[in-house]
Amino acid sequence: MIKRLIVLAVALLPALGAFAQQIDSTLVGRDIVVMLGDRVNQSPAMDKALHDYIQSNALKPVQGYRVRVFLDNSTQARTKSGSIETYLINQYPGLGVYRTYESPNYKVTVGDFRTKDDALKIFMALKNVYPTAYIIKESINYPQ
Repeated sequence: MIKRLIVLAVALLPALGAFAQQIDSTLVGRDIVVMLGDRVNQSPAMDKALHDYIQSNALKPVQGYRVRVFLDNSTQARTKSGSIETYLINQYPGLGVYRTYESPNYKVTVGDFRTKDDALKIFMALKNVYPTAYIIKESINYPQ
């Protein structure tokens, strides 16, 4: 019996490979609810459960990446970090700019990125203005 199952599985492998190659790559990464539009009937309780789940996760720390654009402990570091923070908030609204102080350093970081690849995009845009910028791994805010 087991030999027959193995022979059957080996016989079906080429067919499975052909089926896997027929998957439409334009659908990868797309939201099924958006694609189906009005054809999805979902109860309000399910919407509320999803919303509650997202809100509860917003309180949990998530490991991700940010771009550190400033790190200094000079006497003017507080003023410089403040002006950099203001500039970045104006240049990149909604990106998330964080100014922190950990004795003796003032730090300014940008973004809440889940992947290093996402952080690299902003890093490339900022490296001309801030040549000492670098990507760091730390706890980020839950993506909205």
